[in-house]
Amino acid sequence: MCNARALGGVVLLLLVVVVLHCNVVTLVSAQGSNTGPRWQTLSGGPPLVVAHGGFSGLLPDSSSAAYSLAGILSVPEVIMWCDVQLTKDAIGICFPDIKLQNASNIADVYNGKDKVYLVNGVPTRGWFPIDYTINDLANVFLIQGVYSRTNKFDGNVYAILTVEDMFRQVKPLGLWLNIQHDAFYAQHNLSMRSYILSVSKSVVVSYISSPDVGFLRSIAARFNPKITKLVFRFLKQTEIEPTTNQTYGSLIGNLTFIKTFASGILVPKDYIWPIDARQYLLPHTSLVADAHKEGLEVFASDFSNDVPYSFNYSYDPLAEYLHFIDNGDFSVDGVLSDFPITPSAAIDCFSHLGRNASNQVDLKVISKNGASGDFPSCTNLAYQQAISDGADVIDCPVQMSKDGTPFCFSSINLIASTTVFQSNYSNYAMTIPEIMETSGIFAFNLTWDEIQTLTPAISNPFSRYNMFRNPKFRNAGNFLKLSDFLALAKKSTNLSGVLISIENAAYLAEKQGLGVTNAVMTALKDGGYDNQTDLKVMIQSTNSSVLMKFKDNDKYEIVYKIEKSIRDASNTSVEDIKKFADSVVVNKESVFALNSLFLTGLTDVVAKLQAFKLPVYVELFSNEFISQAWDFYSDATVEINSFVSETGISGVITGFPKTAARYRKNRCLSKDLTTTPNYMSPVQPGSLFQLITPQYLPPAVAPMPILTESDIAEPPLPPVAEKTPSTPGGGSALKQLPRQHHEIV
Repeated sequence: MCNARALGGVVLLLLVVVVLHCNVVTLVSAQGSNTGPRWQTLSGGPPLVVAHGGFSGLLPDSSSAAYSLAGILSVPEVIMWCDVQLTKDAIGICFPDIKLQNASNIADVYNGKDKVYLVNGVPTRGWFPIDYTINDLANVFLIQGVYSRTNKFDGNVYAILTVEDMFRQVKPLGLWLNIQHDAFYAQHNLSMRSYILSVSKSVVVSYISSPDVGFLRSIAARFNPKITKLVFRFLKQTEIEPTTNQTYGSLIGNLTFIKTFASGILVPKDYIWPIDARQYLLPHTSLVADAHKEGLEVFASDFSNDVPYSFNYSYDPLAEYLHFIDNGDFSVDGVLSDFPITPSAAIDCFSHLGRNASNQVDLKVISKNGASGDFPSCTNLAYQQAISDGADVIDCPVQMSKDGTPFCFSSINLIASTTVFQSNYSNYAMTIPEIMETSGIFAFNLTWDEIQTLTPAISNPFSRYNMFRNPKFRNAGNFLKLSDFLALAKKSTNLSGVLISIENAAYLAEKQGLGVTNAVMTALKDGGYDNQTDLKVMIQSTNSSVLMKFKDNDKYEIVYKIEKSIRDASNTSVEDIKKFADSVVVNKESVFALNSLFLTGLTDVVAKLQAFKLPVYVELFSNEFISQAWDFYSDATVEINSFVSETGISGVITGFPKTAARYRKNRCLSKDLTTTPNYMSPVQPGSLFQLITPQYLPPAVAPMPILTESDIAEPPLPPVAEKTPSTPGGGSALKQLPRQHHEIV
């Protein structure tokens, strides 16, 4: 049974809800990392995972719940980090900052009691632990101190823990005490040295870190390095170390000196992998190799899934960890993380895989406008990247130009992924209610030659959060005709298929005289796709009448896309879908119901469709943490794994195919393993929501609808209106041809 550790009372009861899945898995490592090549760490063993204040990326830093969740969702050897502060009566507490107000409710409990003290020579206002005894803090509770993270758990009255209480309640296999402000406490007649020496008699301390040379040297002789390792913590390179009066940037060049009083160093990430002004990686430094030559372990800090670092990682935190532990040149000896689930999976499930690792999961990876997370949608570069990243199927949403050329583009509105609004065609903007409520510049108003002059623009769906995709290539690539897309796919030896998406067919036929379905059929035939078996052709639409046009070709997979979010589907509606479709696409909310970005439950949609033998593909998966429910810990891999493991979906649709393709290879899902580690088990929908106390609960949301047969029925496609010669003003008149009738049978 999963060990939730000793939490006591309400906290234990609540946290058990979070980890219901632990009833069916064991708190063990997948042991994958022990069967691969020798690690490039100093010891040759796997890097350590150090949980910064526990699982502080979700729960209040240094709370019993955060520590316990870290113990449950991490490798068994996880080290628990405690930032030690001293109270007025010289009691050590675990608290993330020398100021208490950001991560606790002390400002409410002791309203107006803030003071100003010198901290590192700078006057600083706040509530400081030196003004309160441990009894004074009994009614002060921990809250989320990072304002971009959810505050919904702040009502759970998480108490401030003493170091001894934390050790007794959490029972960590490894404890890391960080001493950040020794000089400040000394100014107020409190000795951090005395406290550390005293507490180490009753608490087993694995690591002690400090950015103060003098402090570490003062305790070095009192600790057995086989039991307690001392680690010198480097701050920003421009900051001054108080004992030597040198910058940390200069001290990094004197590792021989540091070895005289420490067995390791803890450095910010950019000491190892610096980034340039545009947030792209520079070549790695020689720091890890240099430190290892001196016999020093190297720990890297500042890892947070919800704080983007470099565009090279495409918002994928797991990719970042792998860059530090499995890059072929070196491995750090440990990482300090607010989200210990992710480095645990990186170390145990995804390290040392190699490009030729076999898939452990049967999952189709379908691109969304190519690798649109890294390049402008539907450009040659986006498609080439998707193929390189391991997509099984690349997609082409077909649009029609004014002169009848079918081409791949993310939307019928050219504003979506081009700079057309800044071009000579900006005066083409219009509003067409049948297509969209807002104005647009539409593909059918420009010829293919004109469209080719447009500059692509990368999609930035989360720009309102100041999250942008790969700006170095934001205008790179060229748009492709459907025929060129099909030729590109045929040249690939790695693809299993192509997906052709068709929308707005009725409007194009009736109002613009453009037959998109016929154009697609012709392109597929001319491209040799009607008489080959190497690449599967998937035809997708939200319109059942469009799909009826293709259903007689048994070589095609007909994919019906359910556009709206639903909680279930009536039997008759699914029976109707079966009449014209082979598979179905649903959105993520139709699988896991949401309220304020918390999962509230698992719907019946996937199970219902699968019961009728319809494979289910789910969209849209993105790496950006802002697109994910809190339950997925700001980790795209956790999200994908939960959808796949919980529901058995057949495929994912994503603009980041590399993340999904890598997920399939992780050895923690190998059939040879008797147990699945907790960090590769699906989350339980609704478990976190139950941790929210009544005063923090979001408003209830109306239940999603059930899909009915009326949602599926569509009128027959109108015939393509005949275009008459262009008018003097540049337009063309349309002559209506007789309407042809068809029904779903």
